[in-house]
Amino acid sequence: MEKFNIVMLGAPGSGKGTQAKILAEKFNLAHISTGDLFRKQISSGSPLGLEAKSYIDRGALCPDSLTINMLHDFLTKLPDVKGHIFDGVPRTVQQAQMLDGVGFPTVLPLHLVLNLNVDADEISRRLLKRAEIEGRSDDTPEIIEKRIQNYFAQTKPLEDYYEKKGILRQINGMGTVEGIFEELCKVVSAEMK
Repeated sequence: MEKFNIVMLGAPGSGKGTQAKILAEKFNLAHISTGDLFRKQISSGSPLGLEAKSYIDRGALCPDSLTINMLHDFLTKLPDVKGHIFDGVPRTVQQAQMLDGVGFPTVLPLHLVLNLNVDADEISRRLLKRAEIEGRSDDTPEIIEKRIQNYFAQTKPLEDYYEKKGILRQINGMGTVEGIFEELCKVVSAEMK
């Protein structure tokens, strides 16, 4: 049986990581956060981590091939699961095409793409608050601004890409965590039938 794979889209600070974690638990899926994978690689001091750190520390996206290779490597080490929720990948149309097998040897079928819509002022507010709470090095005001610019330039076009495939669902990300989760559960339940 084919695994049911979901992508969570949304700007940095949109809540996609929070929602992906609780959706994964609810639907018994593996939550795959490329940000977490990169942070693990960085803390281990691996060559992949050091390369990734050079991009992340200046608010840039890691090269597509680095991200997709890291993801596929990680997936081969996972136990058998019902499916995955991808948080942070794909981030560019080229990464989406690579997941579809364009210029990459492995196809990773996607069934549903959930896009959390949050306005820019709220994104900045959430990221600055997260920086205070978690002390993340990639949440300084300058890097936050750069990450938001990267999102609109490189990741936002994914909405059109997945809209054309018929698997994109738009979700209002401006409510409470519980309210947004309830809406996401309705959509996922309908699609997993």
